[in-house]
Amino acid sequence: MLQTDVLIIGAGAVGCAIARELTKYQLQVLVVDKNEDVGGDASKSNSAIIHTGYDAPPGTLESQLVVAANPMYEKLTQELDVPYKKVGAILPAITDEQFEMLPALKEKAFKNRVYDVEYLTGEQLLAMEPNLNPEVKAGLYIPRENIIDPFLLVVAYAENAHQNGARFLLGTKVTGIRVEDGKVVAAQTTAGEIKATYIVNAAGLYCDEIAAMVGKNDYYVNPRKGQFYILDKNTSVKVNHIVLPIPTKVTKGKLMCPTVHGNMLVGPTAEDLEDKQDYSTTAEGLASIEADVRKLIPKVNLKDSITQYCGLRPNRNPEGLRVDTYDDVKNYVNLSGVRSTGLTASVSLGKYVAQTLIEMGMPAKFNPNFNPIRKGIPRFHELSYEEKDALIKQNPLYGKVICRCETITEGEIVDAIHRPIPARSVDAIKRRLRAGMGRCQGGFCGPRVIEILARELGVSTQEILKNQPGSYMIAGQVRGERVMANV
Repeated sequence: MLQTDVLIIGAGAVGCAIARELTKYQLQVLVVDKNEDVGGDASKSNSAIIHTGYDAPPGTLESQLVVAANPMYEKLTQELDVPYKKVGAILPAITDEQFEMLPALKEKAFKNRVYDVEYLTGEQLLAMEPNLNPEVKAGLYIPRENIIDPFLLVVAYAENAHQNGARFLLGTKVTGIRVEDGKVVAAQTTAGEIKATYIVNAAGLYCDEIAAMVGKNDYYVNPRKGQFYILDKNTSVKVNHIVLPIPTKVTKGKLMCPTVHGNMLVGPTAEDLEDKQDYSTTAEGLASIEADVRKLIPKVNLKDSITQYCGLRPNRNPEGLRVDTYDDVKNYVNLSGVRSTGLTASVSLGKYVAQTLIEMGMPAKFNPNFNPIRKGIPRFHELSYEEKDALIKQNPLYGKVICRCETITEGEIVDAIHRPIPARSVDAIKRRLRAGMGRCQGGFCGPRVIEILARELGVSTQEILKNQPGSYMIAGQVRGERVMANV
């Protein structure tokens, strides 16, 4: 039987950030997640934006957390060695109706204490973004809306938490929570019972199902599907800033923005579903992206798409980001309503939840050995010739390029497999290194990645998974040749 001081359910951005924050204290911390890797469900499929909170509902916890989080990211990403780029955002008004909404949007930003939002004329916006719709009348400039690598942020949170003593139990589903004398005492999981003094529900898309285990399911979560295009780095029409539409009550709308790796991201949709497993893209959804984004960037070339994908955001009903505690279920913290700004808010939520636990009575003796620094895998393609030469001399595997599109080497892949939070699937390698995220989408490097995983893990290539159990990459052999599964 496992035992811990704090059990965190959910290894997405929020759960891993909480774990990292709690390792600043002398505590036993354990994170459990049903998925085979960290990254949760929503955290690994979002628009990769670090928001300012300019358009959050004023006076809410979401506003408080997002506005507080934004300035933390420059230091945080330096500590955790995560790609982060300051690009800023523009909010163009194309129609007269949108133009009339600008004062209210700026006033809302001020109510959220985001004071650096500025009006710009149409001419100023076109100077910043020549590919913008020439009919633009005016707009707002939000200079601190920035972009990040969301996959590496979650991995870095987890690795740094692990480095400071937190444990991770992945591929393990929570099936129940035991409450005795009005206090949580343990969680039942597919790996057995875990005794815990405190339990934090950071299960995102499934937080309502975890809440039901302690009788606190006074809300429900439906998945809100967001479909995206990713455009090739050499697409003919690019933007330098995050180009945002005028938001609605339902969605921030369909945007176009650069990524930290040089691609263009276009989307997302906002489709309310019932099925929490529906990650399909649809012709209708993708067509709606094209129609809406062309209003902002008329010449966007979606024929340069190298892939399309879908993410599911946890939409709380009734809505609103909540961090709840209960008098009749002590030592339990319930997070819900962590939506599209959840990636941004993760760092401040880590601190907020830690303080909530301290106020519950959790011991808060500082850990003098806490080390905030996490060094990532060397990004070979970013190194100088001299640095590459030195690295290859140290480890010849860095001289073997496996993914030609993104220039990812065998040394990087092997290192990812043997990190503290190991990559044990094709998607886990992809999220950490981008092998398979280039123009050919794994057409050339896919088989080699499978072979390297099998060799390093000491298993057959037929046992290598795309991600979850059952998602085998190799279906079998025909005349001695491997047959790739249809994934």
